[in-house]
Amino acid sequence: MTVLTAERLNLGYGKTAATAPIVHDLDLVVPEGKVTAIVGPNGCGKSTLHRGLSRLLRPTSGRVLLDGQDLHRMPTKQVARSMALLPQHPVVPEGITVGELVSRGRHPHHGLLRQWTREDDGVVAEALELTGTGHLVSREVAELSGGQRQRVWIAMVLAQRTDLLLLDEPTSFLDIAHQVEVLDLVRDLSVGRGTTVVMVLHDLAMAARYADHLVAMRGGRVVAQGGPREVVTAETVCDVFGITCRVLWQEATGDLSVIPLGRHRPVGHVLGGAATPRLAPELEAHA
Repeated sequence: MTVLTAERLNLGYGKTAATAPIVHDLDLVVPEGKVTAIVGPNGCGKSTLHRGLSRLLRPTSGRVLLDGQDLHRMPTKQVARSMALLPQHPVVPEGITVGELVSRGRHPHHGLLRQWTREDDGVVAEALELTGTGHLVSREVAELSGGQRQRVWIAMVLAQRTDLLLLDEPTSFLDIAHQVEVLDLVRDLSVGRGTTVVMVLHDLAMAARYADHLVAMRGGRVVAQGGPREVVTAETVCDVFGITCRVLWQEATGDLSVIPLGRHRPVGHVLGGAATPRLAPELEAHA
């Protein structure tokens, strides 16, 4: 099992990285074999933290540790055998086909003494099947729609076959059906293979539905973390996103609804003065 932690992590960009960090003195222990979702408003530091955890951004101070070793001092190939990454805006190499791109996920496992094998063929074929992209194998990636392209990138990181998977907005460009397919796949990897997943998500309900552990951020700091029911409360949503809402839990399924209450709805309509942690009796029959 691969363990990822951050200690007093400070992250930023350019000349102001040290004096005006985006992520401040952050400590984090990623639960092993679980799905962790990082949530929060735009500009809160979600993707910056993700970049720091994935070695795309070097800390100005503090450390990221992978199995107790400083991530930024480890050889690239060693990291790639333990951790697969899907950044928010991956760059498509010119002229590359879907099959070629997904096959690149196997490169960290090759070397002078190990070349391409039938096992690699099987892993690539499985990744294509799991993401529903097998019929695209001969197409150039640049020709694909945004949703197709996203699933192909996910196939590539799946082909890497690591114990740790970092995904920055993995459902970007996907319609609701494909969002569910991708997040179902993430759950399958965690439950079936024990893969540790860290993903950045905008959709709070989806994060609560699919993640075991939530990390809620605001202003570059962790405001709350824990299980979905611990984190997704009306108070925390107000603190993190600055909105008044009703939080409804469906007791039978564990599903969550976060209902924002805008300026045109009286606050007095919110159950219990702020929110209710379970469905109101008048709504239970319609759940």
